[in-house]
Amino acid sequence: MGIRMSDFTDKLCPPGDIESRVAALLQPVVFTNGVFDLLHRGHVTCLAQARALGASLVVGLNSDASARALGKGPDRPLNTQLDRACVLAALESVSLVIAFDEATPIELLQRVRPQWYVKGGDYDIETLAETVLVRSWGGEARALPFVDGQSTTTLVQRIRA
Repeated sequence: MGIRMSDFTDKLCPPGDIESRVAALLQPVVFTNGVFDLLHRGHVTCLAQARALGASLVVGLNSDASARALGKGPDRPLNTQLDRACVLAALESVSLVIAFDEATPIELLQRVRPQWYVKGGDYDIETLAETVLVRSWGGEARALPFVDGQSTTTLVQRIRA
């Protein structure tokens, strides 16, 4: 008895299926987003805490082009979009993974319309356009506690040293 590949790859959502796939999820839906290049304890802690706020967790994943545009370095992301999406989808806390090409997940949020928008504590949730958008339909936004010492940038620096 093993895990079939489709057990987690079924969580990968193509853009044309967003509304129907989100509608099929248990409510309330929580949404978070990021690059998730080298998954670490800070990421999985935040994802588990986000899921605990609702019944389903949708992760917006920066595409490779979107991640490069964030200025994290010329060789980032280290892992491809598909690899990052599969690692996220394999997590129990994650219900659906949707890649986006834009600099922010605003367009994706408009399609998902979650009850919760969540980011890690390294973001000021009150200054984000995403917060304003989610609150416009009665949703809530929250910054989760930051896990000190946990970042992909720090890991990459340690590996290179």
